[in-house]
Amino acid sequence: MPVRRFARLFNRAVGMDDKGQKLILVVDDEPRMIRFIQMNLELEGYRVIEATNGVEAVDKVREDLPDLVVMDVQMPEMDGFEALELIRRVSTVPVVMLTVKADEDDKVRGLELGADDYVTKPFSPRELSSRIKALLRRLEMPSLPARTVMRIDDRLTVDFQRHQVFVDGELVKLRPTEYRLLYHLISNAGWVMSHEALLSKVWGHEYRSESHLLRLYITYLRKKIEADPANPQYILTERGVGYRFVDFGRQREESAA
Repeated sequence: MPVRRFARLFNRAVGMDDKGQKLILVVDDEPRMIRFIQMNLELEGYRVIEATNGVEAVDKVREDLPDLVVMDVQMPEMDGFEALELIRRVSTVPVVMLTVKADEDDKVRGLELGADDYVTKPFSPRELSSRIKALLRRLEMPSLPARTVMRIDDRLTVDFQRHQVFVDGELVKLRPTEYRLLYHLISNAGWVMSHEALLSKVWGHEYRSESHLLRLYITYLRKKIEADPANPQYILTERGVGYRFVDFGRQREESAA
């Protein structure tokens, strides 16, 4: 019995219909790689559609509205980076990039263009599945608690209810992950948050060892909210431990005492 048919029959047997399944778009120019990923994802209970190049991927994101995209970097016609740029103009769908290189420059470029995660080839089905589950779980997390507008200091204001950040009165656009990171830092202002704690809260416990990912997003945040990112005044590094958001309220109370 073909694996795809077996997966569909299995899902019906356990009561999972198409309406309850997440739709994943797999983009790769290698048919064997698509079949490998598709077989394993369908066995995990996902519905899978495919594209063999970046142009086709962008079209399918628009037309089929997948819940997540798994996309190879190296493809003909339009590579994964170019396709990601176009996808980000029309959609916030989570994207996992596949790369044959462990080159950090490729990873950084993908994250800067809006990728949510990356997996280096060769990878195990379990690794890819774990990454996908973590990403989808993050999307299903309840909204962060609504709070009043918080004025950090004369430069920085955060509206927790609207998920908006203002620097010098100007709205600063943050990615959802950047906002979640800032939220947890501000919510624990004055306290040192370890790398592991931040990674678990913002990305999920599967990411507790991905310290380079946290460093990248701290850098992104500092570029957007700090007057001088090289000499931060809000997000301080506690070497070897984690990060601390300065408690300006406590500082004002101590100055007034």
